[in-house]
Amino acid sequence: MENLEDQRRVERALKKVKSIKGFYKHLAVYIIINILLIAMHWRDLEPGEEFLSFETFSTAIFWGLGLAIHAFGVFGTDVFFGSNWEDRKIREIMDKDGGSKEKWE
Repeated sequence: MENLEDQRRVERALKKVKSIKGFYKHLAVYIIINILLIAMHWRDLEPGEEFLSFETFSTAIFWGLGLAIHAFGVFGTDVFFGSNWEDRKIREIMDKDGGSKEKWE
């Protein structure tokens, strides 16, 4: 029974690693392609045409939204703060308050 549970845990871990790896590949392609697209747009500017326009960055914006959805699918809500961020922050604040309390006693 334990062996089967260990095997399932390994399979879940492998699946998670593959999804994280897939996200980072997606991110790398996003960065490279958008740099190329923006550079090509800059190169092809006509005299008097503005570089800073929606047309220049529309692909990066919409693809970026898709990338953000992909990130939340892979990392969940922990993408920014981590799973134990609140606990670490509470301990940090309590440690600081504990140190300052001694100064006033």
